[in-house]
Amino acid sequence: MAKVPDLFEDLKNCYSENEEYSSEIDQLSLNQKSFYDASYDTLHEDCMGKFTSLSTKETSKTSQFTFKESVVVVAGNGKVLKKRRLSFNKVLTDDDLEAVANDPEEEIIQPRLAAHSSQSNMKYSFQRVVKQYCILNDTLHQTIIRDTSGPYLMAAALHDLDQAVKFDMGAYTSNDESKFPVTLRISKTRLFLSAQNEDEPVLLKEMPETPKVIRDETNLLFFWESHGTKNYFKSVTHPMLFIATMQERPVHMARGQPSITDFEIIGKQP
Repeated sequence: MAKVPDLFEDLKNCYSENEEYSSEIDQLSLNQKSFYDASYDTLHEDCMGKFTSLSTKETSKTSQFTFKESVVVVAGNGKVLKKRRLSFNKVLTDDDLEAVANDPEEEIIQPRLAAHSSQSNMKYSFQRVVKQYCILNDTLHQTIIRDTSGPYLMAAALHDLDQAVKFDMGAYTSNDESKFPVTLRISKTRLFLSAQNEDEPVLLKEMPETPKVIRDETNLLFFWESHGTKNYFKSVTHPMLFIATMQERPVHMARGQPSITDFEIIGKQP
């Protein structure tokens, strides 16, 4: 009967000195004479090469290994070549060992950090009012007006601009200098535009005063982007959504067409 080679003594030399083996493996290693004892002096410097030289015909298909936490493949100079996270008492076959050695991608094990949201740490501080009594017209020459059926806005073609909603635009600071966050408040009121989810109407939210600092109420903030005569208002809370209009629909949040997301601002600076 063919003699089963001792993989355990070989693995001890290929892995770091800090690897811990189970008591069962230690006992088995002491009672077995290693098949590779005579060739230790001629092992390749790269232990990964040693792995690939093992013959699957001569080794057991269901060898039992118990690793403390991970498998580490190292070169003779101590450089870590690969790391692989393993479960306790995991049964490894020869195919598993060769997969660890031959995997071209290194898996560097690092501590898992708690998820951190930069949005939660953002603070927007009020600077000044940059526009007063301004009117928003879309590309169909529709003007934003109040919807008499509820706390919404609509877009309609007007002959008398006195019916148009006038907005005051308040500018806020941002950590990103390339972005310009603003609030849109209906002039001479406490009603601020508040962004909602995609295709949902923009709401009018009443605030006691213009917020001096905004941390959580980011629905009130929009990144104002200006390209020539076209102006866009992108939600800070939902960065893929813009204030948008569509015929016979309330002003809502949308990604783009078929909704209209660019506006002409008619108004004056304070």
